[in-house]
Amino acid sequence: MRKPLIAGNWNMHKTVAEAIEACRILETLVQDDQVETVICAPFTCLSALAALGMKKVKIAAQNMFYEEQGAYTGEISPVMLRDVGCDYVIIGHSERREYFGETDETVNKKVHTALKFDIKPIVCVGESLEQRKNGQTESLVTSQVEQAFSGVDEADAQKIVVAYEPIWAIGTGETASAEEANRVIKIIRATLKNLYSEEVAANIRIQYGGSVKLENIKELMEQSDIDGALVGGASLNPETFASMINYKSLK
Repeated sequence: MRKPLIAGNWNMHKTVAEAIEACRILETLVQDDQVETVICAPFTCLSALAALGMKKVKIAAQNMFYEEQGAYTGEISPVMLRDVGCDYVIIGHSERREYFGETDETVNKKVHTALKFDIKPIVCVGESLEQRKNGQTESLVTSQVEQAFSGVDEADAQKIVVAYEPIWAIGTGETASAEEANRVIKIIRATLKNLYSEEVAANIRIQYGGSVKLENIKELMEQSDIDGALVGGASLNPETFASMINYKSLK
């Protein structure tokens, strides 16, 4: 049985003080221990959030370089993330791919390095609006998954979380219907089955991300293959995000 994982990606938001206040509130409001809760905070906030000693909320970085150390000005290494207590790291977010030159090759390098240091990757895949209109969704997402998991063995593959984030739905207010999101996520799971086995594919959690909000979280989570959500703007408000995590109690 896959435990749902709902992660809040704060992007480039919140000072350290704001992050601490938000997580303190969130820690008191999360009720459902059957859902794993993660906050993906800016690098500057990670150490302070880890020091809170939260029991219900895990922390993640939004990016990471694939080398352990060296002359890479401005980068953060997996050693540093492990040192401050990161449990997860987002890898290959569409914004990283679009603005900072992330490729399927660098995504794969980061996946291997994160796993080496016992940090669970949240690997983002998804198509643009143009690719969707051209009927490329299935081939593109399949290729991204295959390349991200290249060289990863069965045991490590099951530590990875995949986040299907259609680029056209990120920050636009547009959301794939629950049925459409589930359809693409089934394609991702079928790809993982082809790479490994039905048993391994059944153990890998696959999230949906892209304008996930309080109004649609329950419908998304009721789908057969959706195991969680990667939430953007709606996660900035701790009360709203807590209600999303406690989605089973929503009407």
